[in-house]
Amino acid sequence: MKKLIPIILLISSIGIMGQTFYSTPFAHTYSIVARDPVTGDIGAGVQSHWFSVGSSVIWGEAGVGVVATQSFVNVSFGLRALSLLKKGLSPQEVVDELIKSDEGRDFRQLAVLDTKGKSAAYTGAKCIQPAGHITGENFSVQANLMINDKVWGAMEKAFKNSKGQLVDRILEAMDAAQKTGGDIRGTQSASIIVYKGTASDKPWEDKLVDLRVEDSADPISEMKRLVKLHHAYDHMNQGDLYVEKNEMDKAMIEYKTAEAMFPDYEEMKFWHATTLVNANKLEEALPLFKEVFVKNKNYIELVPRLIPSGLLVADKKTLEKILSQAK
Repeated sequence: MKKLIPIILLISSIGIMGQTFYSTPFAHTYSIVARDPVTGDIGAGVQSHWFSVGSSVIWGEAGVGVVATQSFVNVSFGLRALSLLKKGLSPQEVVDELIKSDEGRDFRQLAVLDTKGKSAAYTGAKCIQPAGHITGENFSVQANLMINDKVWGAMEKAFKNSKGQLVDRILEAMDAAQKTGGDIRGTQSASIIVYKGTASDKPWEDKLVDLRVEDSADPISEMKRLVKLHHAYDHMNQGDLYVEKNEMDKAMIEYKTAEAMFPDYEEMKFWHATTLVNANKLEEALPLFKEVFVKNKNYIELVPRLIPSGLLVADKKTLEKILSQAK
């Protein structure tokens, strides 16, 4: 199939049966747009045998909605759909408006979901089969160029039966799609985004998840690792916040939780050890420093640099004890 892609791209740039596609990405894929009814968070996930699929297929904005545009991707649908949602159009009205205006509509697949959980989708008559979609309250799943026609049904079932944070539920749906057969060409890239359902006055805090696997033989397995790492670093970040508030016991609980999830990540141990020193628990910190120094000798040089910044509270004797763990 790879040998055919350049030919298909050429066709897509000059038109199919007289219809122009403007070099649109050939991102045939499966995807999900979804909402968590408890938190109100909104998100989307996608996987395809296409490089960097997330950069063109899934779009979102806090307080507005999420979009998946695929098959022969009309990339403009992403931002245009969000703009129409902002104007007060329903997801169905957004889909109708965009599809009506698109001369390549027969080759498109589109899904839109708003912050109330309403969804709408469209699958063009000329999308490569098997292709289809299922919409429901708080979700829409869609796929084309699959190995069988069971993929989007498996995604629906997995999402409805899933629990946990929205990123985990989206990933379960994607995993179900792959286990059911997935893209007939195989796998290459995957992406998940999650936003707050209600926009705040701090937009930099409104994007909750933005993970991509750009090129991998097994992007779903890699995405599982990244999602787990995302959760681990949530604990690390919460630990840092507790440090800022001088709540060291709570900080150490968060750091320990993160470490348990990824015991081979020396940086987690390093900041845990630093916090222990600052909490006057040097003896507990020393074994952690020893593990870190064995894994990465650069941390030996980093330790004294933290003192002028106030990130490590250590006198000369304490510093010497810490650095002695490198021997």
